[in-house]
Amino acid sequence: MGKSEKVLQLCRENSIRMIDFKMVDLDGRWRHITIPLERFGDSIFTQGIGFDGSNYGYAPIEKSDMVFIPDPDSAVIDPFAEIPTLSMTGDVCVIGTDENRPFDQYPRNVALRAAEYMKQSGAADSIAIGPEFEFYLFDTVNYQVSPRGASYAVDTRQAEWNTGLADTGNLGYEVKHKGGYHIAAPQDISYNLRSKMCMLMEDWGIRVKYHHHEVGGPGQLEIEVELGEMVDMADKTMITKYIVKNAAAAEGRTATFMPKPVYQEAGSGMHVHMLLFKDGKPVFYDKDGYSSLSREAHYFIGGLLKHAPSLCAWTNPSTNSYKRRVPGFEAPVTIGYATSNRSAVIRIPAYAKTPELKRFELRSPDATANPYYAYAAILMAGLDGMEKQIDPQANGWGPYDYNLYELSPEQQARIRSLPKSLDEALDALEQDHDYLTKNGVFPERLIQIWLERKRKESRAISQIPHPAEFGAYYDL
Repeated sequence: MGKSEKVLQLCRENSIRMIDFKMVDLDGRWRHITIPLERFGDSIFTQGIGFDGSNYGYAPIEKSDMVFIPDPDSAVIDPFAEIPTLSMTGDVCVIGTDENRPFDQYPRNVALRAAEYMKQSGAADSIAIGPEFEFYLFDTVNYQVSPRGASYAVDTRQAEWNTGLADTGNLGYEVKHKGGYHIAAPQDISYNLRSKMCMLMEDWGIRVKYHHHEVGGPGQLEIEVELGEMVDMADKTMITKYIVKNAAAAEGRTATFMPKPVYQEAGSGMHVHMLLFKDGKPVFYDKDGYSSLSREAHYFIGGLLKHAPSLCAWTNPSTNSYKRRVPGFEAPVTIGYATSNRSAVIRIPAYAKTPELKRFELRSPDATANPYYAYAAILMAGLDGMEKQIDPQANGWGPYDYNLYELSPEQQARIRSLPKSLDEALDALEQDHDYLTKNGVFPERLIQIWLERKRKESRAISQIPHPAEFGAYYDL
């Protein structure tokens, strides 16, 4: 059965009328184009769908047309479409004289090249990752930025600031400041919606580990998924964000993956668990190693820690990312590793004891990242550590089996810190990116576009007067 026939059979079985193609832009947002079922055929998989990549943020390719080529194996019924619609993702290619070639800047192609480089290096056959998705769920959000003013406001019925509401809807079950961790009903007002989100994820092929209310009192939530192959998990990261935001909107609410949407509340991260396999066996396990991790695992950790500042340009690519990364809010600020220590940027979970589950997590990333670029950069940094045998302990990066937030200023000064701003992360990337460009995994042009784009973004935001500045300086 041909590619189009498989898709058409699925369409007939489900009375599909439209087919939707979802593509990823440079920043990590889905964009899409939709055609009636009657316009669908084999040519879609050979000729593709042409589009202007410069509008997606990519550098233009001279004298070449970019086309989206859908993957029939990604076909799924979109649960949010009013008209029965089949959704497909895929890859972007450049049309060549003889055959199409993958567009080297396209995020999914970067991730595929990173996975291939890993295999060619001999370090491993596959990498499994498991992201943790933290987000806030609000009832309303409004914001404005104009020459005459800048402001924002979020609200949710469960927030502690609503305890004084004098209306019949106030039942007194607001959640205290930073008091939301695993809170139960009736305080946990989003419990049923989270279960719906998880069922939608399962229907789309994403295996959910669990969901719960997180620390942030004004509606911070978490959905954690089971481990999966890296490129597939990048696809599923896009799907998860799509489901969470649309399921919330369907119930008149709004979800955000912004790292720090509420001042003085817990920020939202996207911790990434990871482990390697070679010949079907786990690479990271050694019962005699520190925390049962192998020498290879320590070298991988060494690579992550060595390149941690430049990695932040991919894993934390927003100015808001660095408002999350402040001491006292369970977000890492120093470069180090440890077992069961949530203040370390690399944490080794003590509960993962068996060889096939022995792993560690990188706690710095957040979901403003383009998942394809972020996961690929993480893999390339770790592989660089394995190739160069970068020992994290010998380099003084731990293990830190104590609370890094409680160190004296003198002790803190002796420990390397993660970037404190997007500009610092971009400076680090500019100086340290050779590990990314090996075998053309990250094209040099892509890195330069990223630097230019993000510097422009940071500069524009820094020039906007902040409401807090009026309180600090207006009367001087």
